[in-house]
This record gives sequence, C-alpha cells and structure tokens, in this order.
Amino acid sequence: MIPLSVLDLAPIAEGSDAAQAFANMRALAQHAEKLGYRRYWLAEHHNMPGIASAATSVLIGHVAGATSTIRVGAGGVMLPNHAPLQVAEQFGTLATLYPGRIDLGLGRAPGTDVAATRALRRYYAGADEFPADVVELLGYFEPARPGQAVQAVPGAGVEVEPWILGSSLFGAQLAAKLGLRYAFASHFAPAALEEALAVYRARFEPSKYLQAPHVMLALNIVCADTDAEARRLFTTQQQAFVNLRRGRPGLVPPPLESGDAIDRFCDPLEKAGIAQALACSAVGAPDTVAAWVRDFVARHRPEELIVTANIHDPAARLRSYALAVQSIAQH
Repeated sequence: MIPLSVLDLAPIAEGSDAAQAFANMRALAQHAEKLGYRRYWLAEHHNMPGIASAATSVLIGHVAGATSTIRVGAGGVMLPNHAPLQVAEQFGTLATLYPGRIDLGLGRAPGTDVAATRALRRYYAGADEFPADVVELLGYFEPARPGQAVQAVPGAGVEVEPWILGSSLFGAQLAAKLGLRYAFASHFAPAALEEALAVYRARFEPSKYLQAPHVMLALNIVCADTDAEARRLFTTQQQAFVNLRRGRPGLVPPPLESGDAIDRFCDPLEKAGIAQALACSAVGAPDTVAAWVRDFVARHRPEELIVTANIHDPAARLRSYALAVQSIAQH
C-alpha cells in the first residue's frame, strides 16, 4: 500500500474553541499512529479564525510527546515569516527531544494576509529570498565547524528530514536543484500538478539528502459509510472554501443537510471555483474512495500521499481517517 500521512490545521469548529481543537488534534494524531499513518504534519497559518495551527513548532512538540512512532512535522513552516536560525533552533530542539521522527517542510507563502504579514515583522521580500533562506537553514543542521560565527544550538549535527512544499513550478525547481523531497499542495491548488511533477522529476539532482526524486501529494479525503453521507460531510470544506473566497473566513461550519445543498449555498461561479480548487478530493464510501485513490496514484505515481479531512464533527473525522486507510489497504 502507498504510505499515507495526515495533514492537520487544528481546525476550530463552530461551537468549539482552540483548546478543544488542540484536544482533537492530539486524539487524531494518536488515532493515526494506531492506524499506521506514516507522518502527522501541521500547517502554519495566521489570522485565520478557524485554524489554530499558528505556533507550528509548539504543536509539533505536543503531538510528538503524545505519540511514540509516527513521524511529526511541519507541512509546513512558511519560511518568509521566520529567521532561518530560529527555525533551525526550534527544529533542532524538536529533533533532539524526538530523534528520528521530525520532518521540516518549508514553504515560501506567508500563510496569511497582508496585514498579518506586516504584524509578523518580516519587512523584506521573503518569498524572493526563499532559496537562499532554505540553503542557510539547511546549513545550520551541518556539524559545527571550528570558528563558525553562528551556530544553531541545538541544531548543528542534528538529523531533521527536509522537504520543499509547493503549488507551482517554483517549489518543484528548487526541490529538484537541492535534491530534496517535494510535497505538492494538490488538495487546494491542483492546477500545476502535472507540470510541477514533470519538472521536479526531470531536473532532480541527487544530493546527500536524497538519491532519487521523492514526491508526496496532498488529497482531501472524506470517507463515510455511504457516498451520500460523505458528500454531506464534504459540504463543510466546500463552505469554508467559498467563505474564504468571499473574504469572510470563519470557524469551521457544520455540514449542510445534504451534499446537493451546496448548490443553494453558492452561485455557479463559486461552484466552479470549488470544483477546480478541490478537484483532488476523494469523497464517498470506502469502495468509492479506494477506487478514486487507486486511479490518482496510477496517474501521478507519487511515493506517498498526505490526507486532510476538514470535517466539522471530530468523531466523524476520526472515522473518516480509519475508513480511508482500511479501504485503501484492501485495494
């Protein structure tokens, strides 16, 4: 079976709060570990009422401490928001506490809006400097040299698995040039998927980190006992997407009364936007999901998949992850 991982944003549902979101996160991580998921990644976002994963490294430490074998990491750290030295120190600390289990996914988007970007005090063209920042950051994990002016303590000589994240050709080119693992955000930005994979695989240069291309693709998977129930649960993600495009991001909404009700929630243009952005979504009963995933893997040939499920009810989310991994394993 292709390795499966979990991508979590510590969602804050309507009727809940951040404390409950963190409790749900911990429960999902422990659940995923028991089910055999390989990794549990948390994504950095800021100024989003429905997303609690702002202090990503802190949450990674909490999840790693609540589990024992699953790899835990960032999917990802938005490097323009941070000084490379600070990231090296944070992840050097995590990898020292939890050796052999920490992943560091790096992205060049700010993960927020313009106002919050200013509030983060990063007054420079961070995205343009991303490649140099990645190289600088990776350098801090090298063994310290005599006379080295700046060291990451802890960090120097510590093993952290680096990844480049992307949704365009930029990340694909950088991951290929540096010989790093590449994770593509196909769960919300699939437009450049095929071209990005082609560029990454064609231009990949072996490195001390990796000898051959290694791709992980992100999917939305909502799995329930019936196709109709899964489509109903998926209306939560569809509503959240439309609300964000309308400039009104909020708490994670409950599902509508049926999957068809999304047609009344949004206009045709918004529905087309949903269909495009969320095209990489397996929604349905176990057999439906397994067949969709099988076809997706055959077409794109990733080495791994990472799954996100924006489901309002925590119990339904746990069940979705269980049904998904079990159905995919059986096919």
